Amino acid sequence: MAEHNTTPHRSSWAGMVPVEDTALAVTDSGGTGIPVVYLNGQFATQGYWRRTLAELGPQWRHITYDERARGKSKRSADYSFEAAVRDVDAVLAARGVDRAVVVGWSYGAVVAAHWAARNPGRTVGAIMVDGAFPHDWLDDAMEQRIRTLFRRLSWVMPLLRPTGLAPRMTAEEQANSNIELGRLSRERELGPVLDRIDVPVRYVVASGTSFGSRGDEQERIRASLEAVTARRANIRSAKVASNHGAILKKDFAAIADAVREVADLDRSGSR
Repeated sequence: MAEHNTTPHRSSWAGMVPVEDTALAVTDSGGTGIPVVYLNGQFATQGYWRRTLAELGPQWRHITYDERARGKSKRSADYSFEAAVRDVDAVLAARGVDRAVVVGWSYGAVVAAHWAARNPGRTVGAIMVDGAFPHDWLDDAMEQRIRTLFRRLSWVMPLLRPTGLAPRMTAEEQANSNIELGRLSRERELGPVLDRIDVPVRYVVASGTSFGSRGDEQERIRASLEAVTARRANIRSAKVASNHGAILKKDFAAIADAVREVADLDRSGSR
C-alpha cells in the first residue's frame, strides 16, 4: 500500500520549466496532498481544468501545464507524441514529484496511457477523459480530411493566438500531430499499451460528436473501449451526457469522482 502522508509541504508556484529546446508554463498548487498532473487536449491549455481543480479542492496538489507552443509555453522544433510524454517526466521532475495521479483529456488521455504503462511504480491511477480509445479511425481519406481542415483554419489561427485560443504551430504541424495521434490510436498500437497498465484506470466517456467528426463516428470510436474493459478488470468506464468539447466544463464532478476513486484504491492497496 502506498503512503502519501510523508509528502513534504510545497508552496504554490507558477513559472517556466526549461525542457530541451523549449520552456513550459507550469502551475503547481502546492500543499501536501496527493499530486495530480493534468494533461491537456491536443491544442488546449491548462485553464480548461479550472472547474475540476475547484471541485477537488485544496486537499490535492494540482499540477497543470501548457504543452509546447500552447498557452504560455514556448515554441519547439519537436511537437511529436514522444516529446509530449517526455514533458510529463520533465514537469514532475522539476516539481519534485515521484508519484501522481495522471488525468488526461482527449490527446492528453493517450499521453496519460503511455506514461502510466511506462511508469507503473510512479502512477497512483489514471483518468482518461474521452480519449485513448483503441480504434482504427485513421485511413487515407481521413488523413486528407485532417490536412484539408487545418489548411482551411490556417487563416484564423494567427488572429486567435494572442488570446491563447490557438497554438503557435503551423497548419501542417497541427495536422501532423493529429495524424500521428490517429496512428497511435489504432487497436494494434494502443490496445497493448492499455493492457500494460496495472494501476486503476477510470474512463469518463462523453456522448455525441466532437469537432470534425461526422454522424455516429465518435460513438463508434468510443465503443472500442468495451473490449478493453471486458479483459482488464482494473479499467472501468462511465458515460456522461456532455459532448467531447464540453466535458471539462459540464462533467467536472464526474472527473473529480474518478480521481478520488483511484486514489482511494491506491490507499487501500487494491488494483
